[in-house]
Amino acid sequence: MFGSFTGNPTTGSSDWGEELLNNVASRSIARLFTQSESVEVQIRCSPSSKLLQGSIDSFKMSGRGLVIRKSFPVHQMIFETDAVSIDFSSVLSGSLRLKQPTQAVAQVVLTEEAICDSFQADLVVRRLRDLHLPGLEAIAGDRPVSFENVAVELHPQNRIQLSAIAQIPELGDIPIALSTTVRVERRRRIVFADAEFLADLVPESTREASELLSRALIDALNDMVDLDRFDLDGVLLRLNRLETQGKTLVFSGYAQISHFPKSG
Repeated sequence: MFGSFTGNPTTGSSDWGEELLNNVASRSIARLFTQSESVEVQIRCSPSSKLLQGSIDSFKMSGRGLVIRKSFPVHQMIFETDAVSIDFSSVLSGSLRLKQPTQAVAQVVLTEEAICDSFQADLVVRRLRDLHLPGLEAIAGDRPVSFENVAVELHPQNRIQLSAIAQIPELGDIPIALSTTVRVERRRRIVFADAEFLADLVPESTREASELLSRALIDALNDMVDLDRFDLDGVLLRLNRLETQGKTLVFSGYAQISHFPKSG
């Protein structure tokens, strides 16, 4: 769990200070996540004696196999700061406290499997259940619609394929399928745009209803995928771009770090 430390060779108290800071930083970062396969910290400081004054040239965290809020798996997360000022006395007490907020370049990698798993999280399932959506009166009347078994396939050029089952009381299950482009909006929202209904993937008998329900699913998703709902303690993520790369979805942006968590 503890990360590695890279820096200039030192002796005596500087070596001790570097090792202590590295261990404390690794534990503090790990507390951001419900689970973590590995968390590595790299601290650059030259000369290393600056550590005793709390000055660090750069701070990099690389985590793999992470879980956020018990339900949202992340394949990899990396963030790296420029110069950071810390309160070294807090390190001596086993915690890590910033003297002032800092900003870091960030990258988050999600796998196709992890995205599918996220749709099964309680928070997401609740938001896709018993919906009263405009434009569905001809199908559902005043009955609520629920979307279940949402699955995702990643394709080149930021296209994804979505499939799901729409459930309407007394009408049963209606399969839906569509292709859409994902993009970043206002640096914090993930938007599904340019949706295309995939008629060949649903039974002919339900195609009219399936098409309307596919559009309704996109509307529901566009109303809920907001990064502010998934903020880590003390870390605010903002995105500049996203890109599908094979079976992964890669987000690039920055993290505003105000503090490190004090407890898990």
